[in-house]
Amino acid sequence: MWQLLKEDVTCVFERDPAARNLFDVLTCYSGVHAILFHRLNHWMWGHGLRWPARFLGNIARWLTGIEIHPGARIGRRFFVDHGTGVVIGETAEIGNDVTLYQGVTLGGRTLDEGKRHPTLGNNVVVGAGAKILGPFLVGDDARVGSNAVVLEAVPSGATVVGVPGRIVRCKNQNANCLELVQGHVRSAPQPMFDAYGVAGETDDPIETAVEQLQEQVAELRAELDRLNKRAG
Repeated sequence: MWQLLKEDVTCVFERDPAARNLFDVLTCYSGVHAILFHRLNHWMWGHGLRWPARFLGNIARWLTGIEIHPGARIGRRFFVDHGTGVVIGETAEIGNDVTLYQGVTLGGRTLDEGKRHPTLGNNVVVGAGAKILGPFLVGDDARVGSNAVVLEAVPSGATVVGVPGRIVRCKNQNANCLELVQGHVRSAPQPMFDAYGVAGETDDPIETAVEQLQEQVAELRAELDRLNKRAG
């Protein structure tokens, strides 16, 4: 447990250039406070101490602005940057080296019991305000851009933006990712970490398709003008 907590604290230095020293991180980072509370609460939840776990989870929400249900399963080196407004549901599962920004919701779309929240793979980054809703998998190395609303599974290495979420980039020619976007996507090497889920320029496939249609319409109009001049 001590090693797990140590990794949760030290991973901050890799992902936030504003982190100056250990004392700074331990005293000023609400995301660190939230995960430290959750490690204890999840242990109690797993040992049948359900009410104390929920009560301390509520205290943690008051103190940090981050709501993590004690039943959620969270892997190693988890980091919530800024943090305010983050909500993680009971059946959510989060892999290793995952980063969430403020306003993220890992929620459900049904009142049925059982699995109803998303599963995030390893090395996933979810940008500010994004909502991932439903019991599906967001694959390893995926990126979810700020304010995206994701309602279906995301393949490994994909970058998703928009409402509803659309894939705009695939990492390293991932075949499953490329099949879902029908050619309107860039395939490019992806850095190890993308702040807010998207790094550099990202093409929107809908915008690209509209631009292509506008170009084709302009070409057709020019051709029509030439034909009219010849006929005249």
